[in-house]
Amino acid sequence: MEFVEALQVRNFEFLRRTPKSDLHNHATRGGNIRDFLNDIDLPQRNFRSLDEMQYWYDSNVKYLFSGREGFISRVKSAFKQAKNDGVTRLALSFGIGDSIHFTNIEEYLAELKSIQHSIAPEINFIPELCLGRTDNIEPVEEMFEEVLSYGFFKSIDLVGDDRLPVSNYKNIYRKAKRNGYILKAHLGEFGDAESIRKGVNDLELDEVQHGISAVTSRDVMHWLRDNDVQLNVCPSSNVMLNRVNSYEKHPIKELFYHGIRVTINSDDMLIFDQSVTQDYLNLYDSGCLSATDLNVVRGFGLDPSCSQADD
Repeated sequence: MEFVEALQVRNFEFLRRTPKSDLHNHATRGGNIRDFLNDIDLPQRNFRSLDEMQYWYDSNVKYLFSGREGFISRVKSAFKQAKNDGVTRLALSFGIGDSIHFTNIEEYLAELKSIQHSIAPEINFIPELCLGRTDNIEPVEEMFEEVLSYGFFKSIDLVGDDRLPVSNYKNIYRKAKRNGYILKAHLGEFGDAESIRKGVNDLELDEVQHGISAVTSRDVMHWLRDNDVQLNVCPSSNVMLNRVNSYEKHPIKELFYHGIRVTINSDDMLIFDQSVTQDYLNLYDSGCLSATDLNVVRGFGLDPSCSQADD
């Protein structure tokens, strides 16, 4: 059976085992809630804001699994979930703030490496450094210099209010580029289309996390396509945070049809409870994208140099 046919007949187990990527995954929120709590009440409605989502997570999960052991258990769950979902190319983002649970950054990074090797050594793992937007950039630049010396991270992402400018991160991103990092930032989830183009230009981004507001500007969509900028889209996250009304109306369809390289990702599986495999089905069942279209999208994530995955 091929991936396209498996979508058409809704063969979840085949789809789950089929190689796929997850390139937008916040590690401590990337696992499966059932690894922690079997009787938890999952959110009964969509979140009205990021703050409300964070409150639910803090109140229902994080406070029970905090500290060093809680951190380790959540990261282990993220690797386990990816492996069980057939993810073969995985970008997990980590903040340096979590190194507080360890003696120093070196011990922190060694623990992350050990977890990956013990659970999913076969996965093409892309460790991603997650930075938060701030005006106080000097401490961030100092921290980044230390992190560079360990040679652990292969990608960088910028999170926070994506309506804010990012130009003060130029020096960090230039250094990351010289060190071979994949350059990403959260843009266009809440911010407008033009903020995506400006952010990509300022930081010389390879990929954008979310980027769905590009759909409101034909000019920006064409610019993203012509500059081969990849959008790492998170359908369930967008629906549950009310950024889009439904899977059926998700802008990934128009972005894809405009020739933009898009991928499907989980974002915060521990909160949204929708795996990458399930989101392929969500988009197919809703009529948003065809099975053939979704196989092309799968190929984008597996190999950036390919336009279509092998069946």
